[in-house]
Amino acid sequence: MSDIEKVSNYLTDAKVFFLATVDGDKPKARPLGLQILHNDRIYFGVGDFKEVYRQMQENPNVEIVATRGEDILRYYGVAKFDDNEEVLNIAWEMLGELKGLYDSNGWNMKLFYIDEATAEFRNMFSVEESYNFKY
Repeated sequence: MSDIEKVSNYLTDAKVFFLATVDGDKPKARPLGLQILHNDRIYFGVGDFKEVYRQMQENPNVEIVATRGEDILRYYGVAKFDDNEEVLNIAWEMLGELKGLYDSNGWNMKLFYIDEATAEFRNMFSVEESYNFKY
């Protein structure tokens, strides 16, 4: 199993994870559940009509945090938006009826991956494994 597959599998097992962004000088976090491993990149999606998208445009430094019991994954770096049509189609298949809601409101899903990334598999006191990813 590759290092990026370890990160993706952890997120899959966690089911819900949190995306942290910066809004001016304040941190903002929200739960996500969509992640797609494609060509050795983990893609996430946000709506272009949401504040999170604006925040990431203004400051692309982000962090994903997930837990499974006492274990913690911190996955952080620079968000890079990518209009990968193949991944977007996979996302819509996974999200089911949400596509209709987006379409009827003229909204768009914006996909991103984390570049210049570090993934830390941690316990409550220290880093157990750490991997870096640059695309």
